Amino acid sequence: MPSDARLAGLLDPASTVLLTVECQRGVVGPDSALPELAEEARGSGALANVARLVAAAHHAGVQVLHAVAERRPDGRGAGRNARLFGAAERLPVRQTTGSPAVRIADPIPVSADDLVVRRLHGLSPIAGTEVDALLRNFGCRTLVVTGVSANVAIPNAVFDAVNLGYTAVVPADAIAGVPADYTPALVRHTLALVATVTRTDDVLACWRESPGTR
Repeated sequence: MPSDARLAGLLDPASTVLLTVECQRGVVGPDSALPELAEEARGSGALANVARLVAAAHHAGVQVLHAVAERRPDGRGAGRNARLFGAAERLPVRQTTGSPAVRIADPIPVSADDLVVRRLHGLSPIAGTEVDALLRNFGCRTLVVTGVSANVAIPNAVFDAVNLGYTAVVPADAIAGVPADYTPALVRHTLALVATVTRTDDVLACWRESPGTR
């Protein structure tokens, strides 16, 4: 874990953005298309920790971006070059544009200042989306990555952020994947090599000292 002073320096609200990844009703909600993942996100406390981080970001003046994966009803523009995409087409709950499934899931608070970035293709919430341009326009230097899944979208987001020159911070108790023991292994053996790994309470402690001015 980083020292308190180092973490506080990384998490300066003026140059930090909080990214929630696929924290949408159709993924982590009670009627999820992926019930095992939704159960893990909720049962582990990861989703509750995302909600705590978003609320604290609002208070501290940290910009929040919500990355949502969705599909057009006709599927146009969606990828078909991975098994995961084919499996998604067969799921009983579809992440269709405009449907309840693509709304941000409870208990995550959404403010009028938050931005929602929606993608129709690919595996990453950053590559091929508006996220990088938005981060640069916000003067972002540090990206806090939260949400699901540790299996696919979270490592994609962290690698993309690092490749684009941002410092990635990952509160390890605010991400989830399946099976449950996969997430700590990913954090220890992969994400810790490229990101600053911390915990939700440590991030909250840094932002508690920084009341928002945005």
